[in-house]
Amino acid sequence: MAYKPKSWREKLADDKNFPKIVKLSGRLEKAWGSGTCVIAKPREVDEIMKKVPKGKLITINKIREILAKRHKTTIACPITTGIFARIAAGAAEENAMEGKSDITPYWRTVKDGGVINEKYPGGLKGQKKLLEKEGLKVIQKGRKYVVENYEKYLVELE
Repeated sequence: MAYKPKSWREKLADDKNFPKIVKLSGRLEKAWGSGTCVIAKPREVDEIMKKVPKGKLITINKIREILAKRHKTTIACPITTGIFARIAAGAAEENAMEGKSDITPYWRTVKDGGVINEKYPGGLKGQKKLLEKEGLKVIQKGRKYVVENYEKYLVELE
């Protein structure tokens, strides 16, 4: 029997026993300090991304802050939060390819500094187009593409 990889939507729906709260220790404690870390569910990240209105932005770090506050932990895991945002973007793109219009607006989730995530569907060019369609200006800074004056567009959630 041939192996069939999971779709992005299947990955999004797979909670894998998350959320998990772990005590920071070893390398994690050195990097982040003492306390606790939440590994949220992929759908929690998606749900926050869905709340960002047209013409506005949120950073991955802001999503992490929201998750940490929600779960009463010191931090939210930076690695899994980024991975789950990518999964949400892939699931949204699968929905868009089926003609669904109410999809997670993943292009509104940027890295710190307003940097566009090149790993999202459509890459840099695709997201640039979607952001500019919403009235935001995307400029090149070195090898990265950033939303100009991105701070003006950041949304406050929760």
